[in-house]
Amino acid sequence: MDKKWSTKLSRRTVLKGAAAAAAAPTMFNINHTWSKDVMWDGQPFNAGGAVLRMAEWGGFWEESVRKYLLPSFEKDYNCKIAWDSSFPWFAKFAAGGPKNPPYGIANWNLKDMYQTARAGDFFLPLDDVLPNIPAAANLWDFAKVTGLGITWAYGRYTFGYRTDMIDAPIKKFDDFWRPSLAGKRATYVTINELQMTLFVTACAIYGKDQYDLKAGYEAMKKLVPLKTSDFTGNMQALLERGEIVACNQWDGEMWAMEDRGVKVGQYIWEEKKPLLTQTRTISKYAEPMEKKLAFALMDRTLDPKIFGKFAELFYLRPTCKNIEVTPKMAAKGITNTAGSIEGFWIPDYKGYLDHADEVEETVNGIFAG
Repeated sequence: MDKKWSTKLSRRTVLKGAAAAAAAPTMFNINHTWSKDVMWDGQPFNAGGAVLRMAEWGGFWEESVRKYLLPSFEKDYNCKIAWDSSFPWFAKFAAGGPKNPPYGIANWNLKDMYQTARAGDFFLPLDDVLPNIPAAANLWDFAKVTGLGITWAYGRYTFGYRTDMIDAPIKKFDDFWRPSLAGKRATYVTINELQMTLFVTACAIYGKDQYDLKAGYEAMKKLVPLKTSDFTGNMQALLERGEIVACNQWDGEMWAMEDRGVKVGQYIWEEKKPLLTQTRTISKYAEPMEKKLAFALMDRTLDPKIFGKFAELFYLRPTCKNIEVTPKMAAKGITNTAGSIEGFWIPDYKGYLDHADEVEETVNGIFAG
């Protein structure tokens, strides 16, 4: 990914880094057995009751993972999963330091993942992960682009709308800005990755590139007045209740609403093609048995039969070439071919971090009116 952002940091960003660094002197005083190389050949093993600490989303997501993935995994490997859904994870990683990780495996928003990687040597590099994940041989290249984690599922960014309330369908990116939607549209709070991606994409489309902050600010000004939401489920509720007519969303949420009978449509962004990803990292200094379990869990996540359950529930798209889209997804016209992934774009969230405080403060001010 490009690295064109300047490295000018705000005072608050510097203070955040200093706080994380303050914990650093203690992290090297812990005697771990992590220095032993850990390899996994894809065969089940007896973990002897070991615990795999896992950071991932809560609610219906957690219920589904516990139902379709974890019971058989815990039985097959004689292990226990310790689940933490109290996001964000960054502070917990920074507090303990790289050699005392709070989790063996974690699922991330990309911006937060890069923020954590910047604070220390927390993650096993992907070049060391991939040889231990047999199913990863089938990954599309874009699923490995971060170099830190495996993107195991994704959705496309979209503008959703109520077909029975909007004056005309949204057919291009610019339509979200039309004056008739003033006060009737919504996006997310600035710390939500969906809003970050809307901002960066607006920079790229209305400015000279994704780093053109001025163009992004001007685009946000043209959106107000508007509502903001904390998370996608709440955005669904706003749209379903008719409190808004159009919103920034991802395609899976809109298909779920459509299949529930809500009168909605969507425009999946084509001018730029950013992805809302599910990306898991494995902690570099996790204890050997926990790290081995993390490899095995990541591999099982990429199993076509296991993945299909989550695709059906959440309308997720696969990142492995050998996984067929579910009948429900196929009915939406979704395919999993080289052609279907052409032009995918991962914004430079690493660069965004250098300006995150400035962007969030400025955009918060714009949205507050």
